[in-house]
Amino acid sequence: MRPLQISPETAQKLAEQLNVPLEHLMHMPQHILLQKLAELAKAAPDTNKDPEKS
Repeated sequence: MRPLQISPETAQKLAEQLNVPLEHLMHMPQHILLQKLAELAKAAPDTNKDPEKS
């Protein structure tokens, strides 16, 4: 399995956000990474909403 094709800066930020070691992130299967990113997005507050429209 090839390491993920992402920049070192992106890898560091993702590892920090997902609370996993950088080495694990780089060798994580892509489908698992996408699943974790989806979970992270659900947990994050929705920044796409316009506060004036609420």
